[in-house]
Amino acid sequence: MPKSKRDKKVSLTKTDRKGLSNKQQIIEDIQQCREKYDNIFLFSVQNMRNSKLKDVRTEWKNSRFFFGKNRVMQLGLKLVSDDENSEPTKLEQGMEQLRDQMIGQCGLLFTSESKETVLEWFESYQAKEFARSGFRATKTVKLEPGPLEEFSHAIEPHLRALGMPTKLDRGIVTLYKDFTVCEKGKVLTPEQARILKLLNKPMAKFKVIINCCYTKTNGFEMINKRDIAVTKKTSKAVKKSSKPEAAKNGKKVDDAMSEDEEEEEDDDEDEDEAMEQDDDGDEDDEEDEDEDD
Repeated sequence: MPKSKRDKKVSLTKTDRKGLSNKQQIIEDIQQCREKYDNIFLFSVQNMRNSKLKDVRTEWKNSRFFFGKNRVMQLGLKLVSDDENSEPTKLEQGMEQLRDQMIGQCGLLFTSESKETVLEWFESYQAKEFARSGFRATKTVKLEPGPLEEFSHAIEPHLRALGMPTKLDRGIVTLYKDFTVCEKGKVLTPEQARILKLLNKPMAKFKVIINCCYTKTNGFEMINKRDIAVTKKTSKAVKKSSKPEAAKNGKKVDDAMSEDEEEEEDDDEDEDEAMEQDDDGDEDDEEDEDEDD
């Protein structure tokens, strides 16, 4: 029988790399938002989940979020002065201070809402989520012997593989001895995180924290200072920001992007790809979620 032309294997693991044009587009979008919106907020996320971040973006349709590579976003905030000897303006100082705070995983929120409105909303917003491996348990979870009627008989081998002492008793999943899923204060293993999700016991909380902001009325303000552990990435960023800025020669941002691109390509695999979304909630790039979500 002849081989069907439709029978073709397509690898789903290969994706197109996001090149220089995509990064330049993000830089241009940030520059446009800088002119369009009154206030800029730098935020970080606890227990990051893409689905929850989508909900936040939906609530703030009239604003703009950028969440991705710090160096790409920093280039969007960079201002190039035509006069080398002129004193930095309030806007230039504010953008420079924002760039200095962009260390670790963080994002930008451009909005015309007042600072009080933004802080009040994000202070009150949080959502429960299932903990992942590496998370410290907030409470001790113990199971007593007996039937686990919430589980189907088909999942019983999977529960045993996760370490639970279970068996089938007349087609019902049964725990035949005491079992401690996790202990308070101890780091969760992948198996424990999976069991907690199967038991429908969320421990983590998704929360967006506003760290600092720049407003046209008050300039730069520090709100919640972050304690960031020094890593290979952050040490590079701190070292780079501490060095005196090179002599300004009036180059365009596109030229600066092409210069930084050579340095950036060396560690593209170590950093997350830039992700940004339009006002209507559509995302250009999105990170893959773990199996635990």
